[in-house]
Amino acid sequence: MTADRPPVLARHGEALDLFTQRVHAVGADQWDAPTPCTDWTVRDLVNHLTAEQLWVPPLLRDGATVDSVGDAFDGDMLGPDPVASWDTAAAASRAAFREPGALDRAVHLSFGETPAPFYCGQMTTDLVVHAWDLSRAIGADETLPEALVEFSLGEISPYAEELEKSGLFAPPIPPPPGADAQTELLCLVGRRA
Repeated sequence: MTADRPPVLARHGEALDLFTQRVHAVGADQWDAPTPCTDWTVRDLVNHLTAEQLWVPPLLRDGATVDSVGDAFDGDMLGPDPVASWDTAAAASRAAFREPGALDRAVHLSFGETPAPFYCGQMTTDLVVHAWDLSRAIGADETLPEALVEFSLGEISPYAEELEKSGLFAPPIPPPPGADAQTELLCLVGRRA
């Protein structure tokens, strides 16, 4: 990490790199494989993360709102080349967060105006958790980098009880005694490691 790059940007970049590695590891015959995310195939999962990255430039750079963007990123964002579509969306997200002054802004999310660093932290945590989902789905190494796990635990713990209420996360699972940090994180978001 450089002195001029805040920790949240460093972690966001690492999480993008991690998810990108997993997307590039998806075999041609694995796009329809199931994932730990209920009702999502590998393609659905990558499409979800691709759409999330596509939201970043309009929300962060352009000051758009969820309502003004509307359904622009609904449906299939992957097209005939899912890997290239992911790469393009990830590069746009990375560039938007790294623009000078980007973290001084606020973004207009579905639950209201939010400081950009919080939004970046949420995006980072989502990438980390879904990197594990994708790893499990395609049989890749499920070990998450320790720095990303610790960061994600720090981000998600303050509002973990609200996640299930959002309808986007499974209920938390009590971690086994002596669980490591990765298992704690996964249990917090309803995954059985």
